[in-house]
Amino acid sequence: MNTNENNNALVIAKAYFEAMANKDIEKLMTLVSDKVTTTSPLGNLEGRESFQNFAEGFARMINKLTLITAFGDNKEAVIVYHSNTIPVPDATVAEYIVVEDNKISSVQVIYDGTPFAAYAATQSKH
Repeated sequence: MNTNENNNALVIAKAYFEAMANKDIEKLMTLVSDKVTTTSPLGNLEGRESFQNFAEGFARMINKLTLITAFGDNKEAVIVYHSNTIPVPDATVAEYIVVEDNKISSVQVIYDGTPFAAYAATQSKH
């Protein structure tokens, strides 16, 4: 991987980060494929609906996201950011993003999920 701004996956990953930082789920969903897979400390998800539910849940908790770095090539990218959320005010998150046919096909979210899971357990199910 490299840091060339013209690389497709890197451009898409940065747009993904900006959409999430702005809690713009509509924009975020334009970036993902119908068969997107998501892996996080909270489990594995498949498909757009599961991804959207995951993203909406995270967006509700966000106070502020700050990009630390992003790098990638035409097919893969990694974003690392500082996350300030309602339940966890100071967490570092890394996301490994794979792009196929100009859409995000998979996202692997890496963070310490323990404090987020504890918060999620206190929230009512809709």
